[in-house]
Amino acid sequence: MVPPNEFITLAEDTGLILPLGNWVLETACHQLTQWAQNPSTAHMTLAVNVSARQFRQQDFVSYVLDLIQYTGANPRRLKLELTESMLVKDVEDTIAKMTALKVEGIGFSLDDFGTGYSSLSYLKRLPLDQLKIDQSFVRDLMTDPNDAAIARTVIALGHSLGLNVIAEGVETAEQRRFLAEQGCDAYQGYLFGRPMPIADLEQRLESKML
Repeated sequence: MVPPNEFITLAEDTGLILPLGNWVLETACHQLTQWAQNPSTAHMTLAVNVSARQFRQQDFVSYVLDLIQYTGANPRRLKLELTESMLVKDVEDTIAKMTALKVEGIGFSLDDFGTGYSSLSYLKRLPLDQLKIDQSFVRDLMTDPNDAAIARTVIALGHSLGLNVIAEGVETAEQRRFLAEQGCDAYQGYLFGRPMPIADLEQRLESKML
């Protein structure tokens, strides 16, 4: 197995991130269509990380909308995760593309928030639905007062902007409890489950429904 932190950079450098990113988006849309047919999964949302290079393609908006129409996926169940690094270049184009997709029901999450250099003046203009607290702040928030303060501040900032806040890298019940006390809306991490094949996830969901 080759982890993403090893192959994503190489894919970006070689341009392979474009066909790879398109494959991931298409697979996600087909999966949403399948999930829509099952009561235990019909409510689920799929989040897809979009690379800066992919997002900056001139036809990105039309590609995504055509893909939604082709697969029959519910756009309101698709969430695209963007990183702060995307906001550094051509902010107006980023806002325009996000707005065009948001109108059709697609959601947006700002990934790795707090690790980049995005301006708050840009942040308030972006049609976001969610901020994601980076795992680098979650990892030591029980022992590092600075990380705890950052997590608390991101949650307050997100809510003041009307955004949902999710924390990534949650591995312990203590971390989840602290974040919940601050009003965090959602969590992801090994506390809830490790990466697994779709079939295993669906089996787990079915068992909880019984």
